[in-house]
Amino acid sequence: MKKQTVLWILMGLFPALLFGQYTEQGNFIIGTTLGFSSAHSKVTQEDGAADIATENPVSTQLSISPSMGYFLVDHLALGLGMDYTFNRVERNEGDTNKDSDLLFGPFVRYYVPVAQDMAFFLEGNFGFGNASDNLVLGSEVQRINTNIMAMGVGPGFTIFSGSAIGIEALLKYNYARSKFDTDIGGVQRQTISRTNQFDFSIGLQYYIGGVEPARSPSPRHY
Repeated sequence: MKKQTVLWILMGLFPALLFGQYTEQGNFIIGTTLGFSSAHSKVTQEDGAADIATENPVSTQLSISPSMGYFLVDHLALGLGMDYTFNRVERNEGDTNKDSDLLFGPFVRYYVPVAQDMAFFLEGNFGFGNASDNLVLGSEVQRINTNIMAMGVGPGFTIFSGSAIGIEALLKYNYARSKFDTDIGGVQRQTISRTNQFDFSIGLQYYIGGVEPARSPSPRHY
């Protein structure tokens, strides 16, 4: 009877033990995700006294996000990521603008196992960076430098293979704020964009076993 009880306990723990090999303390995670999203934004121009113009553009975005993290404790990883995005924006007047952004920042991810080769996870990230774009304002073409701040959070699901590769899907809510200044006929204006969007992405992650600490060299005998 005792042997059967121990056997059932071991069978129940086996998924967690196998899962822990991928996400245990000291391991690394390296990979990338590909994403697609569509968003509605509110853009307001300010001249220092009051809002003078507001529009609601629609944007389509493609992104690639390589990252590298380290498991500080079992199932909890902290790391750095890069987001490269390509945006296509359709404005109220029918104009279309295309640009690309590059962001860097930290991320945190926590895993919850549901089977020996599957797990849910929750990810949060923060990014900052800038973008450059040529914008037509009236009859003038201006080079615009935009400061960007973004953050996101959402759940994901991953399936582990025997070769330590995780195939994952991630749904995140993202908030972004960007700001740039323009000069139209000697009048300085500031444009602020606030974007709320849901982003669905798929990706591959590679889980690497922890690196052993260096050993002190053996004493030399001369």
